[in-house]
Amino acid sequence: MQHEILSEIPLLDKNGDLTEAGFAKKLLPVYQRADIKASPMRIKEWDYYLINNGRFALALTVDDNGYMGLDSISLLNFEEGWEITTSPMCFMPLGKRKLPETSAVGDTLGEGKNYSIYFKNDGSGVRTLIAQMKKFGPAGSLYAKVELFDEPEESMVIATPFNKPGHFYYNQKINCLRAKGEVTYDGRTYVFDPEDSFAVLDWGRGVWTYHNTWYWGSASGAVDGVPFGWNIGYGFGDTSAASENMLFYNGKAHKLSQVKFNIPGNEKAFLEPWTFTSDDGRFEMDFKPVLDRASCTDALLIKSDQHQVFGLFTGKAVLDDGKVIEIKDFPGFAEKVENKW
Repeated sequence: MQHEILSEIPLLDKNGDLTEAGFAKKLLPVYQRADIKASPMRIKEWDYYLINNGRFALALTVDDNGYMGLDSISLLNFEEGWEITTSPMCFMPLGKRKLPETSAVGDTLGEGKNYSIYFKNDGSGVRTLIAQMKKFGPAGSLYAKVELFDEPEESMVIATPFNKPGHFYYNQKINCLRAKGEVTYDGRTYVFDPEDSFAVLDWGRGVWTYHNTWYWGSASGAVDGVPFGWNIGYGFGDTSAASENMLFYNGKAHKLSQVKFNIPGNEKAFLEPWTFTSDDGRFEMDFKPVLDRASCTDALLIKSDQHQVFGLFTGKAVLDDGKVIEIKDFPGFAEKVENKW
């Protein structure tokens, strides 16, 4: 079943449960933090941007997980095979970071000692990302400023319940944003040119259960000059109403049904070739990993075991009208994450 939400509705009812589970192609359900009935300790809100051109990438995160806040900067160099991630934490933000209740407009700021991450969005159609960190990796300071524009008309929006009252996952993925800007680190400047640099926004709000394992994959780029990409994944609650699998082509979204991640070696050989298969034959891909951004935090009650694997996709995807998009060595990523949070 793929139930589409077609009109603007309140996201939550008077009990703090979803009014309607399903997917949308625009941010139609209206999120208001005050409607949540769960403890502020369990509310999770985040903004995550990834900018990638296939040679290098920049990832920026600001989140408020109730009892813990996390800001993160990652710089990845695929040609040289290295990545650096630095993720300062703060305790008990409990909503004080005031992340916007919509992705359409509003600024997001994460800051602490020797760093700041700022996402500016005034609704004009240009998103500006600015990040600076004095103690980033062994070579010291990093500075980045990137502008994102040409936002597509449609995106992936999902409202998914968990099997527990008052718990839900509300998420938007905006793929195929054009990117222009620079990152300076270790005496080098990494330039994002809008001709080949694309970004995705992962905008998440919700009340999560304690233990989760999810799979997520994303890619944004161009095929014969036309913006093309996808969002695939599962493990984000009860997806019986709809999956979050979707293709994007020339600004329009094309809904997929179920997509399976086939990770080799009993899901442990992350740098061996993967495959992706779909129940309707509309997404069939081989994936050649290049770099595994792996991290594992295990501190008693809090655990996060992450493998975000960047690489190259080769295969085919089929749009709603039957048009076949064939790609070869298309840059993107796929991940497996287990959290106890």
